[in-house]
Amino acid sequence: MTVAERVRKFVRENFFVGEEEPLAEETSLIAGGIVDSTGMLEVIAFLESEFGIRIEAEEMVPDNLETIGRIVAFLGRKRQTTGT
Repeated sequence: MTVAERVRKFVRENFFVGEEEPLAEETSLIAGGIVDSTGMLEVIAFLESEFGIRIEAEEMVPDNLETIGRIVAFLGRKRQTTGT
């Protein structure tokens, strides 16, 4: 399972996004009403646990976490710098 598939599965299962609803790489999780601010904390906890990383406060920005595509790119950069 790819990183994008793992993140998409988590979002679908935890935020009740049905399989029939589109959840593309660039769908905004926040503006699309899929994840609220509390839910974003759940996403961050999942990413840290699932991928063995630590997300610093200054990294918790839309450029890194607003869409599945941005999350995948962020994880790639993060894993590159941490070697995980």
